Amino acid sequence: MRIHEIKHRLREAGAGPSHEQRILRLWSHALPRNSGRRRPDSFFPSSLLAALPSIEAELAGLARIHAVHPGADGSERLLVALADGQMVESVLLPRDGLCVSSQVGCAVGCRFCMTGRDGLLRQLGSAEIVAQVALARLRRPVRKVVFMGMGEPAHNLGNVMEAIDLLGTVGNIGHKNLVFSTVGDPRAFERLHQQSVKPGLALSLHTTKAELRRRLLPRAPNMTPEELVAACERYARASGYPIQYQWTLLEGVNDSEEEMDGIVKLLSGKYGVLNMIPFNAVDGVAFSRPSRERCEQMARTLHQRGILTKLRYSAGQDVDGGCGQLRARAAEVQVPLRRIDPWR
Repeated sequence: MRIHEIKHRLREAGAGPSHEQRILRLWSHALPRNSGRRRPDSFFPSSLLAALPSIEAELAGLARIHAVHPGADGSERLLVALADGQMVESVLLPRDGLCVSSQVGCAVGCRFCMTGRDGLLRQLGSAEIVAQVALARLRRPVRKVVFMGMGEPAHNLGNVMEAIDLLGTVGNIGHKNLVFSTVGDPRAFERLHQQSVKPGLALSLHTTKAELRRRLLPRAPNMTPEELVAACERYARASGYPIQYQWTLLEGVNDSEEEMDGIVKLLSGKYGVLNMIPFNAVDGVAFSRPSRERCEQMARTLHQRGILTKLRYSAGQDVDGGCGQLRARAAEVQVPLRRIDPWR
């Protein structure tokens, strides 16, 4: 289900703009219909009151929490079951954040990621994306939503942007606290400039070498790191939000002195921050993370060389590892516990 379809049904039932906004606000905040000072039976027209139980039941049935995996860091990995039986993952983050999924599976096929192992199974509707936020708000406050879960948001652009529009208005999430994460896509960069709700932007960069990036992200759009950063810089200056450049640290792959020199050349003077994220182990993948000392040394050196750098460890690493593993285990997908060639 998509948000514009919900709005159409509400209008057909007699909802005006204020009725529509209230219903969507209550839903996205996981609040009951009688919340607030106005009583529904005096505020809503009778035709809308008659139609609401069916609409509310359909919204409630979009998604449910199948399993909760709490982490020692205060995060919670949520395995979310959709109405058709497919499952996606959301992660409640420390400090009132939530990571949501935009697809079941992923077509990019990043070599170090579990999500794309089975390819893209289907898109999530915009209402299914917002439903993840509503479910999370039943557990704790959510004031930041990042589109960094399962899927590539640029490959489901219409639904993701529709969800962002709702969350940035009646969903009461500050625009800079909505973060669109992408491997990079010209269509996404163009669309972001056109949005009334302009989210923050995170780019999965991972290397300054074009050939290596094509190997690590085999089905990402064929844009060089320089072209990607140039597009991000234009959006950063237009939106006023610094870009988050994501860099998954892979031992012996992108943790060299040469890469650090490349980062300094590529990002010096740019309006952004480099998030270095040590690789989160995935069964059956031959990549490994550098030592903690090496990770810290890289972040420290880059910072000293003028690149705002933050070393971040993925939330909930102690419960189920990388995004996609909860879903794989629930589906009883048996990943061989052997080292395989990551370039194959």
